[in-house]
Amino acid sequence: MFIEGSLIAEYFYVGLGILVLASFVAGYIDAIAGGAGLILIPAFIMTGLPPQLALGQEKLVSTIGTVAAIKNFMKSSAIVWAIVPAGIASALLGAYIGAKAILWLPTETITYVILGMLPLGLLATLFKGKMQDGGEDRPLKKSAPAVSLTCLVVGFYDGFFGPGTGSFFIIALCLLNNLNLLKASATSKIFNFASNIGAFVAFCIAGQMAFVIGIPMVIASLIGNHLGSNHAIQSDGKIIKKALMVTVMAMMATLCYKLLTA
Repeated sequence: MFIEGSLIAEYFYVGLGILVLASFVAGYIDAIAGGAGLILIPAFIMTGLPPQLALGQEKLVSTIGTVAAIKNFMKSSAIVWAIVPAGIASALLGAYIGAKAILWLPTETITYVILGMLPLGLLATLFKGKMQDGGEDRPLKKSAPAVSLTCLVVGFYDGFFGPGTGSFFIIALCLLNNLNLLKASATSKIFNFASNIGAFVAFCIAGQMAFVIGIPMVIASLIGNHLGSNHAIQSDGKIIKKALMVTVMAMMATLCYKLLTA
């Protein structure tokens, strides 16, 4: 019995260590290219968390971790505050509705939804990396309705699934407001934080968060976001985007194998 208990404890600490490392890497990459959920959700599921809890735990880690990135972007004056009011409320509302929708689905269905939508989030992140910097920022009055509607739709996606949300926001801001990538990345953090809050509330009410084991993950995510956002301000993050693609592809392959052999 003692040996069995020791093995369980050892497995728990190894698994927690993996999740903490994944949270740091996800926070670092998310601050630069978006896509924290592309790493966190597969990692959470592979270590044994049920899919609903994996989605909720990702919101717990990402929501608080994003604060560090926002703080650094605010210092650099990269956030375009003029367009924030147009989308922040709709992003929050859309994410709450999306999270409530995913929680209605059976556990097995959610697993396949996650597997099927991971490539979509990955494609959004990679496509964002191919976009060119914008020119002169477009006036708010010409894009406010589009920004609000986009934030509602992307917010719903964030609550329903999540990975790639930051990249969707960045793409939308580049196209709708002609922002350069740094401004779009910085401003997207505000919208992403709002959508995270909406989903966070829904998953928290549903009891799909493990706060105790989430504490070290949140700390790791804060550190990763801090370092990553500083890197984003100083560079274009090309190496990170390549690392993201390799990491996600490996995790998707592992998740597929786990599903097929279950």
